[in-house]
Amino acid sequence: MTAEISGDTPLPRAEFAVTERYTYLNHAAVGVLPRSTQHALDAFIAAHATGGVMGVFPYEAKMPEYRERIGRFLGASGAEIAVLRNTSDGANAIALGLDWQPGDEVILADNEFPANAIPWLALRARGVHVRLVRSDRERLTPAVLRAQMTPRTRVVAVSWVSFADGYRHDLAALAEIAHAGDALFCVDAIQGLGAFPLDVRALGIDALYGGGAKWMLALQGVGFLYVREALIERLGVGAPGWRSMHDVWAFLDYEQPYASDATRFEGGTANFIGALSLASSIELLERAGTARIAEHVLMLTDRLVDGLLRAGAELHTLRGPGISSGIVTFSMPGCESIALGKALQQADGIVTTWRASGIRVAPHGYTTTEEIDHLVDALPRHARALRAS
Repeated sequence: MTAEISGDTPLPRAEFAVTERYTYLNHAAVGVLPRSTQHALDAFIAAHATGGVMGVFPYEAKMPEYRERIGRFLGASGAEIAVLRNTSDGANAIALGLDWQPGDEVILADNEFPANAIPWLALRARGVHVRLVRSDRERLTPAVLRAQMTPRTRVVAVSWVSFADGYRHDLAALAEIAHAGDALFCVDAIQGLGAFPLDVRALGIDALYGGGAKWMLALQGVGFLYVREALIERLGVGAPGWRSMHDVWAFLDYEQPYASDATRFEGGTANFIGALSLASSIELLERAGTARIAEHVLMLTDRLVDGLLRAGAELHTLRGPGISSGIVTFSMPGCESIALGKALQQADGIVTTWRASGIRVAPHGYTTTEEIDHLVDALPRHARALRAS
């Protein structure tokens, strides 16, 4: 059962078929494809099925256009964008490309999603020290970063928005401190981009990476990497392939240089249909306006927090100016969160992420206040039933 809906949203409700079946509040896990993106992908599949290379090549020829669209969405140029498989590919491109020396340091928080932790932790095998900030004691604020920096710090890596509780980091201030210590500032943007506007140049970000499958409303299995133009030549290519080369059609010229732009990090044949899904959904996000989407998402999560507190929930998310995001995590005292999340989904069609640590809610620009209220209104009923069982 879904909530009755009225009112306008920044992203058109008609674009999202998921609303016909669910109250979908789970974009921090997997976003949904807009109808316009689905139609674009259907056309790709039909072209591939009916034309083979003749059907696919026109899409391949549009890859520079897709990179430009992704770059524009980030405040970058298309030459600074690589289309990859996922977030970890982006982090690995930087981690494997730097000329590390034993004793060099990386700083990151200990509550990073593994996609932005494992690539850096793997550098321990090369003598790199990974300094983990204890998030249960302090968040990675500018003051905390300043205290953690040493002359050996080479990279500061941070998620723009923390996956578990939605804490939004102050990227501009963190970048300033990292650069003051001659360190690179690298950002995992997957839990913020698509819900909030971002300009990599204005924020001083050296490298940014993410996947399309969450707030970007694109396919799973496609990601992107931004590398600041001046950094591209400094980086080695840790996983090169035939598409890394300056002239990809000179197949037997093995000694040619790498491409001068970020495509050198793409390696083999790109995920053309994935890139198309990103480009198509970005077009929709841009038409709606990311500033409007952000304002709407913050309004929804503020409303959710107010309702949760009235319902007696325990909030596991810090909220406030500059740190609130599209993610809210909570639990109900006396209720096992997995059981509660399952009950909300099975009985009321409310899709969230439920773990033993709490229920995570993540609305988007097409979500309505009625859907938020639907969740808040359903909570006490299920909580009472679970406590009585």
